[in-house]
Amino acid sequence: MPDAVPVNAAKISLEIVETLRELDGAGVSEIADRLDRPTSTIHDHLQTLEAEEYLVKEGSTYHVSTRFLQLGDQARSRKKVFEIARPEIDDLADKTGEHANLMIEEHGLGVFLYRARGPDAVQLDTHAGMRVPLQTTALGKTIMANRPREEVEEIVDRRGLPEVTETTVTDREELFEVLDEVRERGYAYDDEERVKGMRCVAAPITDDDGRAIAAVSVSGPKSRMRGDRFSEEIPELILRSANVIEVNLTYS
Repeated sequence: MPDAVPVNAAKISLEIVETLRELDGAGVSEIADRLDRPTSTIHDHLQTLEAEEYLVKEGSTYHVSTRFLQLGDQARSRKKVFEIARPEIDDLADKTGEHANLMIEEHGLGVFLYRARGPDAVQLDTHAGMRVPLQTTALGKTIMANRPREEVEEIVDRRGLPEVTETTVTDREELFEVLDEVRERGYAYDDEERVKGMRCVAAPITDDDGRAIAAVSVSGPKSRMRGDRFSEEIPELILRSANVIEVNLTYS
């Protein structure tokens, strides 16, 4: 495989950010001298980075913005939640015999971060890194239910509400009614909304502010996900696992 070709514009922007971090703020000329690049080039990159809110300007001095805190915290939380949730996901799969899943939201989509397969689990298309529309899964719905409405509105504006099966939620107002129910109940259902013949129950993993940073679920064929098992037993197991993960995240 040939070596990756670096994109020069991206490289310059990253050099500027790193220089600002090292200098704890700097002006156009100082950065240009430090990087040995034309002042006009540095100026254009600085303006773009400021417009995208990755930099702030105080007088003639630029600083790295707090947006990088969000990025770093998100990356750290994602790794942390994976490490802490993994044994709980494995345990759920073992106890239920079905698929147990861990999902995060990224760029308005649901991303499967981890999946464990129980001894009775059927074949599914899900895998780590797979991205799906949030509203098509119990995992995604319970994440959205524990996010501010304006954030969910932005996700819907960006990603829409694509129909995957005939039972997928595709109406905006219906979605928010469903999310209200999920929030009140504490967990979400998926009744053949992404995969025909499959049902799923999911609960959120929230931070100290009550914001969902991930979700955990169990999914299985409709023939086994019914009655008290679907409405009581599995929700109880999932809520218990989500609680254990949240406590371990807090004190790890």
